[in-house]
Amino acid sequence: MAVTDRVAELRRTRTPFVHATVVRAQPPASARPGDEAILLADGTIEGFVGGVCAQNSVRQAGLGALSDGESLLLRVLPDGEVHFPDAPGASVVVNPCLSGGALEIFLVPEMPAPQVWVYGTTPIAEALAQVCGTVGYEAVRATAPEADLAEVAAGTAVVIASHGGPEAEIIRAALDAGVGYVGMVASRVRGAAVLDAAAVTAEEAHRVHTPIGLDIGAKTAPEIAVSILAEVIAEVRRGGLRDRPQQAVAAPTAIDPVCGMTVAVLAATPHLRRDGDDYWFCGTGCRDSYAAASR
Repeated sequence: MAVTDRVAELRRTRTPFVHATVVRAQPPASARPGDEAILLADGTIEGFVGGVCAQNSVRQAGLGALSDGESLLLRVLPDGEVHFPDAPGASVVVNPCLSGGALEIFLVPEMPAPQVWVYGTTPIAEALAQVCGTVGYEAVRATAPEADLAEVAAGTAVVIASHGGPEAEIIRAALDAGVGYVGMVASRVRGAAVLDAAAVTAEEAHRVHTPIGLDIGAKTAPEIAVSILAEVIAEVRRGGLRDRPQQAVAAPTAIDPVCGMTVAVLAATPHLRRDGDDYWFCGTGCRDSYAAASR
């Protein structure tokens, strides 16, 4: 499958990934400018951005980019002196495995857009769905709550703008599913009554917003929608609110005892256990060399 097709598929399935593109290469590096690959959260690399040694540097840096959500320019340089033009702001990795060439690879993490589940068919619900699309968030219109409760865990936020119906049941289901932001359009008095019906604990209360939205003096449905989304954005940007199933965590690292390279410790990383100790390697070559030398 072409990388462009794979990118489209991952976006469609809301799977986090890093798009890696070689932007500069110095022979005898095996990669060439324009080569590209996809890095998944489990460390799998699909495509080509260099040999095994270069891939390990890309894997480690890419998992870090996926964890913090920041793009970066990675310079993979061989050990020793190399004449390769500087790139201010780039992240530099000295890879002792390289055969003498040098690479610059641009890593762009792509996380699924925050998903806001909107319950109700009121003007506020309609306006919120439109505003979500404007800022690049995905609005899921949940018009049949009983059928949707089992899937609500996929959401970054749940907003109830139905002015009635099974509000307590939706709140309870969202909290039980671990949704980080739950909000309901209601007055303070009615909101408190619904929370009582949902048996919300003191610990859960900080995840429930009712009245909902930032206090910007909103009056109209579109203005209220803006205030709601502004509060969700603040939780995403400042509070670290993300889709829990999609979060990526930087992998632990280890030092290859043969070449001295730092490698990400993943299920697919070449590994050897000797005398009760674990060792991880940049590739099977280093692993086999270490195994032969330690017999």
